[in-house]
Amino acid sequence: MRKFLALLMILCLTTIGPGNFVMAQDGGQPSETVQVDEADYGHQGLKKRFIEGGWLFMSAVLICLILGLAFCIERIITLNVATTNTDKLLQKIDASLKEGDLEGAKEICKKTQGPTASILHEGLKRSKDGIDAVEKSIVSYGAVQMGLLEKGLVWIALFIAIAPMLGFMGTVLGMIDAFDRIAAANDISPSVVAGGIKIALLTTVFGLIVAIILQIFYNYIVSKVDSVVNRMEDASISLVDILVDNGYGKNSNN
Repeated sequence: MRKFLALLMILCLTTIGPGNFVMAQDGGQPSETVQVDEADYGHQGLKKRFIEGGWLFMSAVLICLILGLAFCIERIITLNVATTNTDKLLQKIDASLKEGDLEGAKEICKKTQGPTASILHEGLKRSKDGIDAVEKSIVSYGAVQMGLLEKGLVWIALFIAIAPMLGFMGTVLGMIDAFDRIAAANDISPSVVAGGIKIALLTTVFGLIVAIILQIFYNYIVSKVDSVVNRMEDASISLVDILVDNGYGKNSNN
């Protein structure tokens, strides 16, 4: 998580450049210095551009960003809580089973947070029925836990898709308005259409920005889910080995 936040900070810093740019002539010699207000790229600049883009579509894009970030933050917190030190947990379970304390091993799993501990607890509950029952229990309950881990991802993906679509729709409607102005003025001069086209393009820009931000968080969450699932699978296999080593390897029909 810290590496991820650090990467985001670096990306933000690299996108904010100096406010002065030198424009070169065709011959390669500097001709003039154009002053660019840094506020145009900061908070006030974004606020100004947001207002210029029109409240209808820009508000819809903003809602996508807020709801998408809410789902992302909820998933990140949940997945961080779900991360368990499986090696330490399995060592405690193994120690309890070596002492013949099956209930103690179950209690260790109950006191440990995360889906991995819950799956191991379900496996221990069926340990007296044999390894086949343990494996079936782990597979069944593992599918339930995977569904819980992926909860909300479909909504994040929806907002990633909707945000640029809303931006494109605003752009199309803005271009239609620009052509209406041309028809009304019977003039195709830049002063007639420049403002309308700029406003139309702003909706697309903000829609793409929202989609990019949510896509970064979405990929991070997916990778985190994959990591938790891999830990669950490894812990489940290790639990079966531990049960067999401690005399729980016989099936109930033997």
